[in-house]
Amino acid sequence: MWGTRGSLPTPGPASQRYGGDTSCVEVATDRADHVVVLDAGSGIRPLGGALPDDVRRIDILLTHLHMDHILGLGFFAGFFRPGLEVHVWGPGSTTLDLQRRLARYLSPPLFPVRLRDLPCNLELHDLPHGTFEIPGLTVTTALVTHPGPTVGYRLDDGRVSLAYLPDHEPALGARSFPESPRWTSGYDLAAGVDLLIHDAQYDDPEYGDHLGWGHSTVGQMLAFARMTEPGHLVAFHHDPYHDDRRLDAIYERPEMTEQPFTVTAAREGAIFELVAAR
Repeated sequence: MWGTRGSLPTPGPASQRYGGDTSCVEVATDRADHVVVLDAGSGIRPLGGALPDDVRRIDILLTHLHMDHILGLGFFAGFFRPGLEVHVWGPGSTTLDLQRRLARYLSPPLFPVRLRDLPCNLELHDLPHGTFEIPGLTVTTALVTHPGPTVGYRLDDGRVSLAYLPDHEPALGARSFPESPRWTSGYDLAAGVDLLIHDAQYDDPEYGDHLGWGHSTVGQMLAFARMTEPGHLVAFHHDPYHDDRRLDAIYERPEMTEQPFTVTAAREGAIFELVAAR
């Protein structure tokens, strides 16, 4: 059983119920001393403040290095806990590895504390292609359609599985989307998972003004999920200009309950328990 708890890139001041922090999801496994974190947006600050004292290892899995996915790193309490084992995984670029890419942010003039000055036991890992292991979990990565080096994740503990594709435009580059699963970005990561967390930034009429920006519409998210057949779909990365009323109107539409899977709009602090049932 896993619990996922996240702070989400949802609307700004007008949103009180969905939240306003940027991308960060906690994945809790059966190991009380280990925490997995997906992305490090501003939501990692409250997550860090709630870390139990008995946590010994943290793995932070970054999808990409756009600012909304890393801006919380410098305020993450785990970085400042002496002796805590912290592993940060993320994509390098064709010219710079992860360490040098992150050091551009965590160094003056953008931030006063450098990576080398953190008191935790920090290890940075350039993501391997394919599959690797962290305590209790098999992690699979693949490049997905989004500007700059960007990956999606699939996590599996041998009983249940989760896919995380928060910034993803599968309709771009798939000429016959959604009729071509084999050639669709992210398909192998998401196929048959128990929980799919997927980008749903735009409402469908907004897509024409944002083609190629690297994000999905709500309709594209639903089409991708029908293709990959998750048990539960969580709509993520809501547009900052969509307030509570707009999001309620989108996710109260009849098609949200007409799918062969459960659809939930992500909210800050939401918790999902995964139990193998298929």
